[in-house]
Amino acid sequence: MGAWVMAGVTFREAARKKLLLMALLAGVAFIALFSTGMHFQVKDIHARHVAPLIAREASRTFIMVGLYTIDLLAVVLTALTSVDTLSGEISSGTIQAVATKPVSRRQIFLGKWLGFAAMITVYVALMVGGLVAMARWLSGVGPRNLILGASLIWFECLLILSLTLLFGTAFSTLTNGVLVLGLHGLAFLGGWIEQIGAIAHSPRTVMLGIVSSVIMPSESLWRRAAFEMQSPLVGSLNISPFSNASVPSKAMIGYAAIYLGLAMAFAVRRFGRRDL
Repeated sequence: MGAWVMAGVTFREAARKKLLLMALLAGVAFIALFSTGMHFQVKDIHARHVAPLIAREASRTFIMVGLYTIDLLAVVLTALTSVDTLSGEISSGTIQAVATKPVSRRQIFLGKWLGFAAMITVYVALMVGGLVAMARWLSGVGPRNLILGASLIWFECLLILSLTLLFGTAFSTLTNGVLVLGLHGLAFLGGWIEQIGAIAHSPRTVMLGIVSSVIMPSESLWRRAAFEMQSPLVGSLNISPFSNASVPSKAMIGYAAIYLGLAMAFAVRRFGRRDL
C-alpha cells in the first residue's frame, strides 16, 4: 500500500509541473502540424491521380515520421520530468520528510517509479492514439501492429525512467540528466550507424552499432517498433529512414528487459543504502 500511495503522490506532483503542461501543449501543436501536413499531402496526391499503392505507401511513411517524433518527445519528457525526483530531493533534504514515515525506502522508490510510469503511459497513449486517429481520418490508412509498436515505445520510456532514477540515487540532477541523455544519444547514433552499415554491407560498422545497443538498448526498442509498424514494402526497399536493413532481434528486446530489471534492482539497492 505504501508504494501505491507514493505512486499517487508522484503522479499528482508530475501533473502539476509546468514541464508536463508544456509537453502536452507541444504534443497538441505537433498533432495539429502533422494533420495539416498529411491533409495537404493526401490532397495533392489525389489531384495528381497517383496510383493507389504509391499513395498508400506515402501516407504510411508520413505516419512513421510522426511516430518517430512522438518517440523522441516521449523519451525527452520522461527524462526531464523524472531527472530531479531523487537527486534533487536528496540534495535539498526534502526526501527526509518522506523517508521518516512508516514507509520503506523500497516502497518510496517503487512508488515514484509507478507514478511516473503511469504518467508516461497516459502521454504515449494520447499522442500515439491522437496521431493514428487523425491519420486514419485523413488518409484511411494506419500503421501495422499498432499495439505492439506503441508498447515498444512505452517500454523504451520505462527504460529511460529506470536509468534516470538509478542515476538519481548517486548523482546530482545535472549529472543525472547528462548521463541519461548522453547514453540515449549514444544509442541513437549507434542505431543509425548500424543501419547505414547494413545498407553499405559493412560488417564492422554494423558490429559497432550493435555494441552501442548493448551499452544502451533504448534505440533498439524504437527500431523494432518501426519494423513492426511500417509497411513491409517500404522497409524492404530501403527507401525509408527506418529500413529493414538491420532489425533488432527479439533477443535484443529480451536483453532490454533484463537491462531494465537490473537498473531497477541496483537503484533500489543503492537508494536503500544511501545516506540521506
